[in-house]
Formats: sequence, structure tokens, C-alpha cells
Amino acid sequence: MSTAFHGRLGCSTITFRHQALPRALATIADLGFTEIDLGALPGVCDHVPYVLDDGAVEEVAATVNRSGLTIRSINCDVGDLNVAVDGAQRSARSRHLEMLIALAAVTGARALVLPCGALSHQPRASLDADLGRVADELRAAAETARDCGVELWTESLHFHRLCFDIDRAQKLYDRLGDDVGIVMDFSHIVASGGDPVDFTNRFGARISHVHIRDALPGNINLSVGNGAVDFGRGLKALADSGYSGHFALELETRDVSDDERPAAAVLAGQVISELI
Repeated sequence: MSTAFHGRLGCSTITFRHQALPRALATIADLGFTEIDLGALPGVCDHVPYVLDDGAVEEVAATVNRSGLTIRSINCDVGDLNVAVDGAQRSARSRHLEMLIALAAVTGARALVLPCGALSHQPRASLDADLGRVADELRAAAETARDCGVELWTESLHFHRLCFDIDRAQKLYDRLGDDVGIVMDFSHIVASGGDPVDFTNRFGARISHVHIRDALPGNINLSVGNGAVDFGRGLKALADSGYSGHFALELETRDVSDDERPAAAVLAGQVISELI
């Protein structure tokens, strides 16, 4: 099963997180995609081990490079960025970040994507303090990554995390410098009750990458066409804003079985390709 998709549309390995990395990559390539986002999110997608050392970097890189697929970004997590860490924890976080940057560099990935805070809407200290800490961590990570030729992006609105709606995404954005790119995810915006066009109007100049999945208010886990996302309107707004970056199907859906997932990815790819 191989289908031609728009050249700017890739597929996240999170779409096939139930498969081991070599099989997930083969599935994505067989469907006709040429580009991936690599999932490295503990509890969501373990295609990159959370305990990441030189050997693990070498093994993952070899697997990806053998696939022939291009990596756009590595979607990863180095811990709750709104939580203060002590010396040992800081050292472990820095080491993990360095290993992820090394993986990005050796695989040719353009960027790392880090979250906008912990998996909770509730601040650990105060909202201002937590947002300041997240912004500081992201800026520091961006500086470290930049020294190795890797960009740093953040999914600034994530329905399950600290910045769960567009107002908090704005507050984080206002604290970030130009060296931190923004990842737009249609499903998280709509699940939070937001409007992708509003998101594009606010952050369009800094949007570096776009995730594609459908949603209803309160539910981010729907296949394209099964939710309330108006992809035509949203993608037009992106185009009108001058967006020229890439898109990735991140189909962490709960409305299809694993056996149905390849066909659902193909259908989503066809729908989105026609709209880009």
C-alpha cells in the first residue's frame, strides 16, 4: 500500500506507537510517507528509550537511518519544566537533553520538541512562576541545541499540560524569545475550546511545525474527519499567514483499532494533502 502524499506532509511514529520502531518505520514508508516525527514521549511512545545513553543513541539512529525516512523533529520530554530540580536532577535532565540533541544531530532531525510544562493544569507554585520557569528552561535548551545545529520548538498549547488553552499559550509565548519555535496542534486547540484560526493569527510568525489530528471539545484522540476540526479553514489561515513549514499526522487516536490504523493514516494523508 503506497500512496503519494503532499511533500510537506509526514507521519509521526506516534501514529504507530503500538509497533516496535523498526516495524513502525517500515509501515510509514510502505504507506508512502517520506518524512517522520520521531516519538520519544514516556508513557505515550517509547520509540526512543527514556534512559538514553550513547549506545541507545547509536541504535536508534542506525534504525532510523536504515529506513530511508527523513526526520523533521523528535517529539520528546526531559521532565516537568515547571518543576524546580536540585543538583542531581539538573545534571540528569541536562544529560538527557544532550543525548536527545546528539540523536537529532546524527539523524539529521531539524528540531527537538519539548512540552509546555507538566501533565497538569495546576501550577506547582503560581502560574506566573511556573510559566517563567518553563520559558527559562526552553530558552536554555534552545541555546544548547543551537550550538549543535538543532532547533528547539515547543508545543505551546497542549490540552493535558500546564499551557492547556490559548490564553496560557499566549502567556508562555510572551515570555519566549525568537529562538524557540512554536508547534501548532489542531487537536489540542479544538479540544481546549479554541480556534485554530485564532491560534494562527496570534502565533503565525513563529509557527515552525504543525501536528494533524481531529478532536472534539475535551477529546484529542479522534481520526481526521471524526471530530469538529475544520482543517480546510485552518490550513487556509496558515497559508494566508505565510506558513511554509511541514505537517505531521500525529494520529494517537482511540476511535480505530490498530489493524485499521494504516488505512486511517492513508485517508488522513489524502484529505490533508488536498488541503495543503
